[in-house]
Amino acid sequence: MAVFVEHEKRKNEILSKALDLFIEEGYEDVTFQKIADRCGITRTTLYIYFKNKREIFVSSIKRITSGLEEKLLKLIKNEQLTSIECLEQMFETIITDLEKNAQLFKVLLVYLIQLQKSGINADERVTRRVIRLKHLMSAVVIRGLEKGEIKNIQVKDVNDLFYSQMECGIFRLAVLGRTSLTGIRSMIKFLIERIKA
Repeated sequence: MAVFVEHEKRKNEILSKALDLFIEEGYEDVTFQKIADRCGITRTTLYIYFKNKREIFVSSIKRITSGLEEKLLKLIKNEQLTSIECLEQMFETIITDLEKNAQLFKVLLVYLIQLQKSGINADERVTRRVIRLKHLMSAVVIRGLEKGEIKNIQVKDVNDLFYSQMECGIFRLAVLGRTSLTGIRSMIKFLIERIKA
């Protein structure tokens, strides 16, 4: 059993160090060898954990999104919060995480453009990564509708409005080079006020 723990620990260390390297140098300039060097291991050892650079990058992204999902699930399970308070706290958590990972979104943008150029549907890939986030938002909106805390509105429409703000935030961070999403926070607050019962 101790061997499993060591492998998981090493795998997480690789992901963490590789993510730092991707942020510093960009997806295109990072090589499998550079990741091995950063981690202080050989390429052969790195192959035990990952088959290529892309797998490391995708696993690093999954690790971040999983951490965000855990935080959001904790908020959703807090029965002391109304659905409106839950939405407010969820979006503050999401926006804070977006700001914290601003440099990563620049790297992710280049990666998605490369996928698109190679004929891979980047939209499909992104949608697969964020579907759980959309489900979590829907769950809170549905709960709010059932409790009469949210106006009688289409869940999908509300979800699309909120999600579009997250996409706008990522665009501002990755393309425009912003470091703060104050305008997105204001828009989310405005939208939440509009859906209150």
